[in-house]
Formats: sequence, C-alpha cells, structure tokens
Amino acid sequence: MVATFYIQQLITSFVASAAFGIIFNVPKKALLQCGFAGMVGWLLYIMLQNMMVEPVTATVFAAFCVTIISHFFAKKYKTPMSVFSVSGIIPLVPGGVAYNALRHVAQNQFDQAVQLGAQAFMISGAIALGLLLSEVTNQIIRKWSISRRRAGKPNSTGS
Repeated sequence: MVATFYIQQLITSFVASAAFGIIFNVPKKALLQCGFAGMVGWLLYIMLQNMMVEPVTATVFAAFCVTIISHFFAKKYKTPMSVFSVSGIIPLVPGGVAYNALRHVAQNQFDQAVQLGAQAFMISGAIALGLLLSEVTNQIIRKWSISRRRAGKPNSTGS
C-alpha cells in the first residue's frame, strides 16, 4: 500500500515537471532531467512530511535538493541551470493551498483564508530560500575549489 502511494507520487511529479518543461519550451533533450529533478524534490518533500517535518521546512530542503540537482545537470549537459530548476520546483509550488485560500475568501470564511494564504506565502518563501541556500553553497564550493587549485600551482613571480 505504501509502495503504491510512493510510485504514484513519483510518476505524477515526474510528469508534472516534464510537462511544465514542455510548456516552458525546455529543449527536448532536457525533459527527462527536468522530470527527474522535480521527482526527486517531491520525493524528499513527501518523505520529510511522513517524518512529521513541518511543510515549510520540508519545502526548503526539497528546493535545496532540486537546485543542487539542477547545478549538476547544468554542468553535465551544458544547459542553463534555470532550465532544470524552474521545472523541478513545480511540484513544490503551493497552488492547491493558494486556491483554497481564495475559495475561502469567496465563501466569506476569512479566518481560514488568512491561515491558508499565510501558509502559501511561507511555502513560496521556503522555495526561494532553498534556491538561495543552494546557490550560496555552490558559490562557496566554487571559490574553495578555485583557491585550492591556485594553492597547488606556483605563482607567476616565482616565489
């Protein structure tokens, strides 16, 4: 029963990410990688949710993972990172929560609407934070590897 749930979630998130890649005009050769990035991010999110991690925290970790994967694919396939990261975060976007917030506004249930709106806003911020943390991590690793390479080479003054 649990395995069926995870298989359904994996297939659905893969298709959603790849389909958004088609809408986003991603090169055809990158569609599988886009689907994979979204699938892994969503898998991490639902696994963290099953471990009772808060949705916002789970979203930060999942977005971080999607961006790390996107950096890897960007280097490997010599394609801009945004091709993979934009499609990869699609399963994490809180569209259902935002829809429910607006539905509650239309039904004059403002207390519920504010709660759901705040949750959608925080999850959206968590996606941005995960992308930012991954980018900072990538920059730190890049600077460290450059300085390490320079330390191994003698400088041009001969000293």
